[in-house]
Amino acid sequence: MKEAHNVNERITAPEVRLVGDNIITGIYSLSEALAIAAAQELDLVEISTAGDLPVCKVMDYAKFKYLQKRRHKEIKSNAQKIVVKQIRFGPNTSDHDFDFKLKHAINFLETGAKVKVCVRFIGRQIMFKERGELILLRFSQELEAYGKVEQLPKLEAKKMMSLTIAPLVTKK
Repeated sequence: MKEAHNVNERITAPEVRLVGDNIITGIYSLSEALAIAAAQELDLVEISTAGDLPVCKVMDYAKFKYLQKRRHKEIKSNAQKIVVKQIRFGPNTSDHDFDFKLKHAINFLETGAKVKVCVRFIGRQIMFKERGELILLRFSQELEAYGKVEQLPKLEAKKMMSLTIAPLVTKK
């Protein structure tokens, strides 16, 4: 596995700009910089290669990697995970079923989940694609106050038509 930074003997530049705690900042030869790092029982780490001279810092590299890994893990755990809930209809769905599923969709959007609404056609029902589109458009109009349409209705293969709705305000 390749290291992200050049450390100690892996640094190839003959002269480096040295920074760090308890160090006089300046330009040193590589051997002098390594000696300063060794005297403090720390590592010489190449931070930046941009510019005329590479910038090196005297630090404990193992501790630096550990803290970086911990920070990355914390950022990853704080990232919001997107949940997608799916609601299915048939082209002949009654008003009562529509209202029942609409209440579920409102609940999902209020909790911060996305809603994927599908109309499933079985057998010869594919002849009624217009009914499926009407159901999806009516559903999206009913949910305008709770979410915005992210993906317009589209026919996926010959069996399903879908629409995606994202919540207006996501809660953590």
